[in-house]
Amino acid sequence: MNARPPRLALLGESVVDESALAILVEAVLGRPFERIQPGLRARGWPSVLQILPAIARHLHFNTDADALVVLVDADDTEPHGARHEAPGYFHPRCRLCQLRAAFRRATRNLPPARGRERLLRAIGLAVPAAEAWYLCGRDETVGEAAWTAGREAGRPPYTRRELKARVYGTERPNLAQAVAGATAAARRHARDPRRLEFDFPGFAALAADLRSWDMINR
Repeated sequence: MNARPPRLALLGESVVDESALAILVEAVLGRPFERIQPGLRARGWPSVLQILPAIARHLHFNTDADALVVLVDADDTEPHGARHEAPGYFHPRCRLCQLRAAFRRATRNLPPARGRERLLRAIGLAVPAAEAWYLCGRDETVGEAAWTAGREAGRPPYTRRELKARVYGTERPNLAQAVAGATAAARRHARDPRRLEFDFPGFAALAADLRSWDMINR
């Protein structure tokens, strides 16, 4: 194991999601990490995709970050499926595929910097939103398979507003309420993230990325 903790930058659609993401990342890695500020902040999906290349270059050249960890909501777009992992496959409506491609384009020609060859990345996709992750194991009606089946049938089993109400007790939580609800759920999952990984392939993709970091995990 490395003598120092990994140095990671987190990028999400909100402070709320980043707060929960920090707990989940530490649980998967099995040890604490040092948080590096990404230099820019995002608010919502379009912003994450837009600023990711600039953040990746900033982290590579101007910080000693080992990796960038990203989490976005799928909303009503394509969930990330097993076929998306095939070499060379790209789904234009899958946000995880889009983010991977954006990161790859931004970093593939960068020279070594700050004592490392390259910046690593891990990306997760919450289907349809992070609140579904927070309800995993607490509400048996919520899961990525249920959402995908309902979406394909034209009858989604729940709305994103309903998910917020179930997690926070209101469809419009204030920041304190949202952070408290999200981090409480993340701490519950941190005790054993296997259920979350099984029920939500978008989290499994994130966990697989985190575990693939040989230079960090060894």
